[in-house]
Amino acid sequence: MRNMMRFCLPGLFISVACLFRVSMTAEPISGVGPTGNVEKVRGGFEFLEGPTKTPDGSLYFSDIPPETIYRMSPGGDIAEFLKPSGHANGLMFGGDGRLLACQMDGRIASIDLGSKQVSLLAENYDGKRFNACNDLVIDRQGGIYFTDPRFRAPMPWPQGTEAFYYRAPDGKVTRLAQDLAAPNGVILSPDEKTLYVIPSLQRQMFAFDVLEPGKLGSKRVFCELKQREGNTNGGGDGLTVDVLGNLYITSALGIQVFNKDGNLLGIIEVAEQPANVTFAGAQNKTLYITARTSLYRCEMEVAGHQFRIK
Repeated sequence: MRNMMRFCLPGLFISVACLFRVSMTAEPISGVGPTGNVEKVRGGFEFLEGPTKTPDGSLYFSDIPPETIYRMSPGGDIAEFLKPSGHANGLMFGGDGRLLACQMDGRIASIDLGSKQVSLLAENYDGKRFNACNDLVIDRQGGIYFTDPRFRAPMPWPQGTEAFYYRAPDGKVTRLAQDLAAPNGVILSPDEKTLYVIPSLQRQMFAFDVLEPGKLGSKRVFCELKQREGNTNGGGDGLTVDVLGNLYITSALGIQVFNKDGNLLGIIEVAEQPANVTFAGAQNKTLYITARTSLYRCEMEVAGHQFRIK
């Protein structure tokens, strides 16, 4: 329990009494889903994060405290893939048989899916290690947007601030902004013209126009998260996007689904507080949810967007 609570974020706490239901009846969102219950796939983990699909139909996800990345095969078998993982958090398929990982030990890493060899892509900015890299998204050019908040960072923070960055395909790292309260989740719109950044310590979620890869316009408020009773400024964690441009943002209330105009469509409740979410399955219509000690899933009407790299 102490390991689990260590990763709960301010504004994202959920009572222990709600943590261990096996499934929940989900109220469907018109045109989106779910089409059935939110079901537990497997429990017994410490703090799950970073689910991502690879082209062979596998699902990879991180268990942060024990430094383990797991693989769920297309047939549903779950086994250890990599340990130690550098406290890997966010994951994403990076093309060329690689899994990219945000390591909370302060690095962006590339992991060969065949040999499991780990290569470092970025480990410092301005000569200082990153705080604790958290989540990432890869654009069509192979550039990586990633967040670097406070969670699991040494004190004082090595960077002296919380920020998010862009690693260009040539390896150059640029700091994009540093004025959000714990920037956490990050995703691109399907057309890659908008970057969404999800802070964990404020209710406002932000969007940026992508002027060109790694160059952003001014930030604007995309939406405000609905709050739990008694909370006024709780933030989000991870997120994903579907082919319609709807965003699925994990929060204390569950997965809050917003359309591309920032309007709340509904909330998918989960038995444990969700940390991150992705689409997978044969038609990319299965929503997989990493939620504290367990992996969950539900079937959706709409397919998730698949990012592709040139």
